[in-house]
Amino acid sequence: MRGQAGGGGVSPGQARRGAFRAHNPFALRPVHRPERLHTRIGPEEGLVIVQIFVRDNNVDQALKALKKKMQREGTFREMKRHVHFEKPSEKRARQAAEAVRRARKLARKRMQREGLLPPSKPVVRPTR
Repeated sequence: MRGQAGGGGVSPGQARRGAFRAHNPFALRPVHRPERLHTRIGPEEGLVIVQIFVRDNNVDQALKALKKKMQREGTFREMKRHVHFEKPSEKRARQAAEAVRRARKLARKRMQREGLLPPSKPVVRPTR
């Protein structure tokens, strides 16, 4: 029965190929890559598009502003993470560490507001 045609509209070759793919870990399957999806999503779906305006043909200043924005949004960190595959155990460990870091930062800010800790030192940037 397996090699006979007429198995519900599916030819024997198709049935065998489908069965092969279902049990073969090396068979080609669609891969979910979120970094590729961002190119198709527009601003109406909630994606914030970074815009930098070049003033007085000063590209260096615009590039510096772009890098600063991307650093603040975590784009560089995200790109670096996608360079190599991250094992699920590594992903869980990273997410746990990030959660601890956020909780500590929140607690520190709360204690500063309540006056239990002195306020953080302001960042002094040299003037040109």
